[in-house]
Formats: sequence, structure tokens, C-alpha cells
Amino acid sequence: MFRFFDIVFSLFGLVVGSPLLLVLAVIGWFDTRSPIFRQERVGRDQKPFTLVKFRTMRPDTASVATHLASASSITPFGRFLRRTKLDELPQLWNVLKGEMSLVGPRPCLPNQEELIAAREKRGVFSMRPGITGLAQVNGIDMSDPIRLAEMDEVMVKNLTLKDYFRYLVLTVTGKGSGDRVRPS
Repeated sequence: MFRFFDIVFSLFGLVVGSPLLLVLAVIGWFDTRSPIFRQERVGRDQKPFTLVKFRTMRPDTASVATHLASASSITPFGRFLRRTKLDELPQLWNVLKGEMSLVGPRPCLPNQEELIAAREKRGVFSMRPGITGLAQVNGIDMSDPIRLAEMDEVMVKNLTLKDYFRYLVLTVTGKGSGDRVRPS
């Protein structure tokens, strides 16, 4: 049932949002000369996939979890993208392809071993990773892997259609703070 809504909403978002995606990509090109960011992430059943987002950090920034990156790595346009959550829009492609869902646990990096172990123990990888979810709307990010895995487990075990729409609405209306970044 969630997959049906994922397909409908991601396709709608990509088609209707294509002018905005194009404008953001052009501005991003002027900002970093590389507006699209691709990174391997851990997906459902721990299968790797390539996540796509708008780039918010300089291209030479190390590939680490956001909370381990320096705030000075974020470009001015990147700050805007993060604050408005527009950097997440290209992930609609991942949702359409079936690698992600609109709602699910945020996909982690393969080197986030503590988070992977905690999620594996709690059965979190049985669900497609998502653009948003319970942890995100409550301001819990990957800097606290155990708490994040616990919150993800609650969502995986209890997600209803009502929750699915609630998390989407809360995210679109600005609830949650996004991933923390280490001060410069």
C-alpha cells in the first residue's frame, strides 16, 4: 500500500517539480560546478544503493556522516537547500526506482557500523529507507545512533497509513531540524 503512494507522489513530484529541480540544479552548478551529489547508502535488507541529492557541501568534502563534517564545508546555497529541505528532492528518483520510500528510516552510510548494528538488531532493515520518518520529525539524527535505531524500530513496527501521511505533512511544514553539522 505504501509503495503505491510512493510511486504516485514521487512521479508527481518529479514531473510537477521539474522546473524547480532544473532551477536548483543550475544554481547549484554555479555554486559548486557539481550540483548533484551521489553517495552509496545502505538500503532495505542492507543492500547498497546510490542515493542522489542536491550538493550542499564543497565537492572536496570527505564522504562522512553529516554530523562528522565541518560546518565550513557547507556552501551558502547549500545552507539554503538544507534549511528548506530542498536538497532532498532528487531522492524522489530513488523512491520511484523502489530503492527508497517517502517514509522510512533515513539511509545510512556503509561505514556507520554502530548504527548498522543497532538497526540490524532491531529489524529496521526490513523496511525501505525513507526521505523522512518518525526520527526526523522529532529531530533525532545519526549523531545518536542508538536512539535513532530505537526510534526507527518503533516506526517500522507501527507505521500506519495515517502516520505515513502525518510524517510527510510534518516534514513539508518544517518539523524536524535535519542532520546536525559539526561546528567549524
